[in-house]
Amino acid sequence: DPRGAYTCEINRKESPALHVYYRMCQNCIEVDAPTISGIVVADVVATIFLAVAVYCIAGHDKGRMSRGEGRALLAARRWGW
Repeated sequence: DPRGAYTCEINRKESPALHVYYRMCQNCIEVDAPTISGIVVADVVATIFLAVAVYCIAGHDKGRMSRGEGRALLAARRWGW
């Protein structure tokens, strides 16, 4: 802890005190190895969950035709193309 009053003594003469005020960061969080590993694991799990969700949602639309495809087939049959 560097806080306190410091003086310098030269030839048995003491200088005026120098007051040092040191303030730690008030919003700092100590980050250690378990915290970092927890954040990384949570990020990987969230990414996998999101990828599976997108795959499942996108996989349901494969069997549907677009609106234009159905009309083109009907027009070809009606006019004998």
